[in-house]
Amino acid sequence: MAHVIATNTVPWIPVAHRLDVMLSRTVPPADSTTSAFAFVTDELGRTLMTCVDREGRGWDIPGGHLEPGESAIDAAARELHEETGLRLPPAALSVFAWQRIQLFDAPPAEYRYAALTYMAMFRAVVPGPGAPTRPPAGSESTRAEWLPRADIERLCGHRTWLTLLERAGTL
Repeated sequence: MAHVIATNTVPWIPVAHRLDVMLSRTVPPADSTTSAFAFVTDELGRTLMTCVDREGRGWDIPGGHLEPGESAIDAAARELHEETGLRLPPAALSVFAWQRIQLFDAPPAEYRYAALTYMAMFRAVVPGPGAPTRPPAGSESTRAEWLPRADIERLCGHRTWLTLLERAGTL
């Protein structure tokens, strides 16, 4: 069962919409899931973040789009490695949340998603302090760091997933 903990709208969706942040221990519908993210915390309570310096993207949770035929959990593990250098097997990740995006108007021609889509959120806790890591060569990410919650709130205050940060390390 999914539980809504926040509702938002975002400027990057060009029509009337609703973005719900939901807690859930089950994956969202596979045929409507477009993206997957990995909240990885260490025993010091820090979260592994990635930074993309171009296009003003800045700091974010590692994650991205599913490739054709790829499951959400496999995408989360792949994106985690591509954006931070940390390699975790998919079995180390567990689903704990989604973001559900519902459009109330028809998607515009240039919009590449359906009127109802999901972003799957996975979590993992690594033992001890998180080891230093960096994105592999060729990554769109320029750096990765284990950041404490206060830094993440300061750097990522506009992110819709921020309400999940505390829950990622405690579920």
